[in-house]
Amino acid sequence: MVVDAHHHLWDLDVRDQEWITGAAMAPIRRSFGIQDLKPLAAKAGVDATVVVQTVSVAEETPELLAIAAEEALLLAAVVGWVDLTADGVAERLAELRELPGGEFLKGIRHQVQGEPDPRWLCREDVRRGLRAVGAAGLAYELLTLPSQLAAATETVTALEDVRFVLDHCSKPPVATGEIEPWASLIRDLARRPNITSKLSGLVTEADWARWTLDDLRPYADVVLAAFGPDRLMGRLGLAGVHAGRLVRTRAGHR
Repeated sequence: MVVDAHHHLWDLDVRDQEWITGAAMAPIRRSFGIQDLKPLAAKAGVDATVVVQTVSVAEETPELLAIAAEEALLLAAVVGWVDLTADGVAERLAELRELPGGEFLKGIRHQVQGEPDPRWLCREDVRRGLRAVGAAGLAYELLTLPSQLAAATETVTALEDVRFVLDHCSKPPVATGEIEPWASLIRDLARRPNITSKLSGLVTEADWARWTLDDLRPYADVVLAAFGPDRLMGRLGLAGVHAGRLVRTRAGHR
């Protein structure tokens, strides 16, 4: 079974995607829906996909769940968003699960990369929310920058009952060719048994105009060696910004 572990859907008529700006992003400044995804998935031999939140807006997650309810043969899981710092995270998660498609909610994500505090993940209100995510049986997806990896490791270590998934290899500086301190931080994080990683997002950190597989290989090698094939999952990037190459790994999204 081939699973695309990470893709996005959005409708610009419903809400803007403020991160899609500038000339380089112009090719994807349009809506991407399930009808865009289906033929690409079929062509690539994809059996199921995981759709992931794009914005920190409460209304988006019910919308994605509703799509999953209608397209259960393709959309196997939804990674949504809740405000981890708010009171009542457990109650909000329970409410989401009662909605149409609520059974497809398998994880929660927040764009930690946009938080100015490099230790945001270590805040007690954030960790309280993460504990609620874990108690609900959901995974938490880490979208971090290399400068936030130390805090991520501290939090993954502290919350050993929570399952974590690292998105996009924590966005290493592929365009510059630097590999440290990112590589050492990744190896340290991977020593924690309650985290897996997606081998994804490397193209978006490369020089978009002239990247090659040789540019990506050192970073992929670090992640593969650190996590091993049984704790890696891949994605095709069938819709949205992540127009990457097929990566087949043995791990699935839980």
